[in-house]
Amino acid sequence: MKKILFISYFFLLVSLQAQNNHFVFENEKAGRLASNHNATCSQSGNYDVRYYRCCWNINPAVNAISGNVTMYFMPLSLLDSMQMDVSVSLSVDSVYYHNTKANFVQLNGDVLQINFSSTLNALDSVTVYYHGMPPSTGFGSFVQSTHGPNNVPIIWTLSEPYGASDWWPCKNTLTDKADSIDTYITIPPGNKAASNGLLKEIIPTDTNFTYHWKHRHPIAAYLVAQAVTNYVAFLDTAKVQQGNLPVLYYTYPEDSASARSTDGQLLQIIHYYDSLFIPYAFSDEKYGHAEFGWGGGMEHQTMSFVGGFPIYLLVHELAHQWFGDRVTCGSWHDIWLNEGFAVYLSAISQTTLFGESFFTGWKITTLADITSIPNGSVWVDDTTSVSRIFDGRLTYNKGSYLLRMLRWKLGDSLFFQGLRNYLSDPSLAYSFSKTIGLQQHLESVSGQSLTNFINQWFYGQGYPSYLVLYDKEANNQLKITINQTTSDNSVSFFEMPVPIEFKGQGKDTIIVFNHTSSGQVFYPNLNFTPDSIFIDPNLEIISAHNRVMEENAYLRSLQSLVIYPNPTAGIVNVQVNNFTNFPRTVELYNVLGQNILSLTPTESTFSVPLAGFANGTYYLKIISGEKVYTQKIVKE
Repeated sequence: MKKILFISYFFLLVSLQAQNNHFVFENEKAGRLASNHNATCSQSGNYDVRYYRCCWNINPAVNAISGNVTMYFMPLSLLDSMQMDVSVSLSVDSVYYHNTKANFVQLNGDVLQINFSSTLNALDSVTVYYHGMPPSTGFGSFVQSTHGPNNVPIIWTLSEPYGASDWWPCKNTLTDKADSIDTYITIPPGNKAASNGLLKEIIPTDTNFTYHWKHRHPIAAYLVAQAVTNYVAFLDTAKVQQGNLPVLYYTYPEDSASARSTDGQLLQIIHYYDSLFIPYAFSDEKYGHAEFGWGGGMEHQTMSFVGGFPIYLLVHELAHQWFGDRVTCGSWHDIWLNEGFAVYLSAISQTTLFGESFFTGWKITTLADITSIPNGSVWVDDTTSVSRIFDGRLTYNKGSYLLRMLRWKLGDSLFFQGLRNYLSDPSLAYSFSKTIGLQQHLESVSGQSLTNFINQWFYGQGYPSYLVLYDKEANNQLKITINQTTSDNSVSFFEMPVPIEFKGQGKDTIIVFNHTSSGQVFYPNLNFTPDSIFIDPNLEIISAHNRVMEENAYLRSLQSLVIYPNPTAGIVNVQVNNFTNFPRTVELYNVLGQNILSLTPTESTFSVPLAGFANGTYYLKIISGEKVYTQKIVKE
């Protein structure tokens, strides 16, 4: 899901101004957030959902829903009762079991308990009839609004993370997907109904029409969706490994031209993802978009809902069809497996459209956002807070950069092979995964342990700052010392390969140092003398406030008062550190105690000339505020 209230365009560099429209930020203040909304069945673990048949009556001009949901399920133990999730804001009219009314009660906590007269132990089904005005929680689980100059009514849904049971009875969990679903949406004439899967038929019913959508792939409850308004539909075709993929657009009449303007670019990226990873998982049905009244997008399976048709939004939601829909995060703690992937894939896919300058801009802006605050983990520490789950800085941006760093650490071939294995894993495909699932596949293909990486970068908070010191030793050998501090004490050291670029004498090279501890010393083998050194020139690592310094200059900077050279042949340089005030008075005395020179410097670094004085011993007095320093000077 792409959560946006507004988009900021800006110029990164003069050379990139021609492409300023490619640089996009996500605002972290997504609207209508519910801070404490959580829906889970307290006893839902004792059955497995197999199928839903949903029959809904929707009039986009009326903020209400009515209908029935039939759920087929397999008991995992002997059942004399079962529970489903449904908001107490909805009225359950009846529950039918084998064409007979069943006993039920709506419990506190949005739970519907159904009691059976006998024990169930085989595939079975129940049908729940209900009606009411659903609440609008999270990002707007069920919303009635209008669009266009004529204020045409629309109803749309967005159930992530906890809102599915706000508007339909289901098993609202990240542990169980229905194997398939049919939706029958009855609507007034002049409207179209968008939903998951293939549109099988449009059935006239008295004065209304029923849209029947059929989806035959496993689907999580929060990815089930419907939207109803006066859509204009158009169809295009993308080339994928399985053949031709129908790409369906449901747009507002006033926006149909906008949708067509980016259609060609989207078709390119569908082919790109399909070739880079594994075939599009729902190629026997479609990939579609339905416009809705929100400022971002939502990756409803086979039918993303979008608040417009800019390419950055379309490729973000498209990426979720692999990472989020085919393989879904198994916990909201691990939502980066959905959103971090979508942000990163959006960046690299747009790079294929707009060139490397786009990617450079993305790296700069994303790192600036990540390091704008010194703490915070990609791992979601509070899943009761919707705003924390979908934190733009942490879940989206830092999560995306973890993938960039893993790619840097493993190399392109192993990284993408690991992702293909992850998506193809029979235990994860069309199911759920937590971070350990991704970790195991990347470890298996690379032979590297990623435990430290995950502990430091996923669970840990903050980022490193690097201080690189350089010095030439007696044999003219270049010495490099890499120091690291961390912005948050949850991580004492971030272990990452550190690339450093050396330039000089018309040559340049990047050397990657295996940095395993702060203060580690390296002796790079260069065939030229560098005059410039740059830390992480291609922005491979999350870091900030990095510095390169000559080692002796750094050591001097640690002292309160640095005077050099001493002894001197003519000029003494003075560096005053850690002073509240600049030196107000500098006085030079000979061995007789006579004041032979006075200065009033205005900077903390200055020079004292001794060229006109005889060789011998002198005393330099520095007065800064209430502090007085005296240092013996020898002129030779």
